[in-house]
Amino acid sequence: MRSLAAVAVTAGALALTGAAGSTVVIGRSIGGVRLGMSQAAVRATLGRPIRILHASNEFGTYTEFRYRGYTVDFQSDTAVTSVSTTLKRERTPSGAGVGSTLGQVRAKVPGVACEGPAAFRHCHVGKLLPGRKVTDFAFHEGVVQRVTVGVVLD
Repeated sequence: MRSLAAVAVTAGALALTGAAGSTVVIGRSIGGVRLGMSQAAVRATLGRPIRILHASNEFGTYTEFRYRGYTVDFQSDTAVTSVSTTLKRERTPSGAGVGSTLGQVRAKVPGVACEGPAAFRHCHVGKLLPGRKVTDFAFHEGVVQRVTVGVVLD
């Protein structure tokens, strides 16, 4: 009985450690949510969404899971096509993320390209071509407000 309790405590501690150690993996994932994951896999990773939105756009139907600090989109309702965060704890391995300045993103994210007016600039890694994977750092007044990893749809 004691060993079962120890396993449960250890598993719980590992789950918390995994969430705390999450990172932004350029072109791949945020918070353990990877592009291409199923809805069930996202729920297993982040838990029950606070809100689920079902809608359609010019590309067809989609589902959006909303969590505190995360938004996960499933274009065509099947697999993750984008995941974004507004959480400061989610960083690239080099330390760039929400709260970073333009200079920090340029210094810490290899291959980043920036465009747009200073107040609402976007910096991204990856080619903005249909089907390509891109990581976008969205700025407001010189500071990253949101980081998104997604597949370009158009």
